Amino acid sequence: MSVSKRVGSYIIGLVIIAIALTSLQVLGIASLHPIATAIFRWIAIGGMTYWVWKRKNLTTWILFSMVIGAEVGHDFPVMASELKVVSKIFLKLIKTIIAPLIFGTLVVGIAGHGNLKQVGRMGWKSILYFEVATTIALFIGLIAINISKAGVGIQMPPTTEKATLDVPPPSTWDEIILHIFPENIAKSIADGQVLQIVVFSILFAIGLALVKEPHKRHMLDFCESLTEVMFKFTSVVMYFAPFAVGAAIAYTVGHMGFGILGNLFKLLATLYIALIAFVLFVFLPVALIIKLPIKRFLRAVMEPATIAFSTTSSEAALPKALENMEKFGVPRKIAAFVLPAGYSFNLDGSTLYLSLATIFVAQAAGIHLPIGQQILILITLMLTTKGIAGVPRASLVILMGTAAAFGLPVEPIFLILGIDELMDMARTTINLVGNCLASTVIAKWEGEETYNDPENTSFT
Repeated sequence: MSVSKRVGSYIIGLVIIAIALTSLQVLGIASLHPIATAIFRWIAIGGMTYWVWKRKNLTTWILFSMVIGAEVGHDFPVMASELKVVSKIFLKLIKTIIAPLIFGTLVVGIAGHGNLKQVGRMGWKSILYFEVATTIALFIGLIAINISKAGVGIQMPPTTEKATLDVPPPSTWDEIILHIFPENIAKSIADGQVLQIVVFSILFAIGLALVKEPHKRHMLDFCESLTEVMFKFTSVVMYFAPFAVGAAIAYTVGHMGFGILGNLFKLLATLYIALIAFVLFVFLPVALIIKLPIKRFLRAVMEPATIAFSTTSSEAALPKALENMEKFGVPRKIAAFVLPAGYSFNLDGSTLYLSLATIFVAQAAGIHLPIGQQILILITLMLTTKGIAGVPRASLVILMGTAAAFGLPVEPIFLILGIDELMDMARTTINLVGNCLASTVIAKWEGEETYNDPENTSFT
């Protein structure tokens, strides 16, 4: 065994022992000296530091920051209570991405195809499939969180500030409809009205599609450049994520102790179980209906799905997904249309997460939402989840906007932030797999699939 493998084995052993000792102490099963267990935990963290430094990976650093944050919150609760500002800075930076990113991605996605008649047929078929799939995902998330009640019982710490936006939820049907349409796009952006930004972007894209060259090309080039800049902007902000996530966990544990982690892991388990249910009750039946060679499909999506899981970015996996879907038997013109469109309109994992997380926020805040209000939230999410593509933790942006739109406090979102990395891995992977599956469905619907052709031996 090499030296690095032996060191890795020792580190894993230390971490397991540290977790076991802490668990015994927290559960009251064994009476251990707190200083001794703390020293052992810090030794384990020191060993993990060596391993994380060797990896030099942002995702690894974020996961590691959760461990350090939990330990700092447990050992130094007074200092941890001052770290909330770090996570709030991160959330403010995330919120600045909303308007330009939605505008750029939607305008390019809708107006960038040029000949609307040529893509019209694939467009309505794709939108129909996307809406059915994401609606089912929303309901599965809603059902899952109402069954698990992961947020019930959380005692939020008292705060002197009200971290909500003054956006009164619409009550009557005419107010609901009027609330969707912007009267001043600058005001909509300033108020964080995601729905209004989406509607403006869609109408702008349709208008741009009707404009002739060269004006159309100039605006498309601008929107494409804006989108690329926002992708890079997000990448820069994400380098701050390890500090924000560590600070969020430290603040949470410092205020509430390790007991709160039980609720967070309950939320995490709820999401993963709900996603598995979505795969079994939606993806699998769809694959069987179109007679998809499932084993070959899994081999085709394995590599891009791994990229999506490890980077928590669908955009990072898009080039490989396009290449593999074409080899698998989806025509390039269909894959090139469906996959990018799906990253704006078919975020199955993210939509499921958002319905689940929004209700969790209400449960954690002790707010009872009647079923009618929950359905209204689902309808809102059906629109607000459109337009976000390939951006790590973009669902957090929509969650902030949805909570504000329905008058929910944002403090519970700081709890979710602590495990958002783990949740984002799962939902991004489902987004990727769902879009790859959608491309095979549209290819079958168009009668141009070749993945059942005996001569197609790719991924056998």
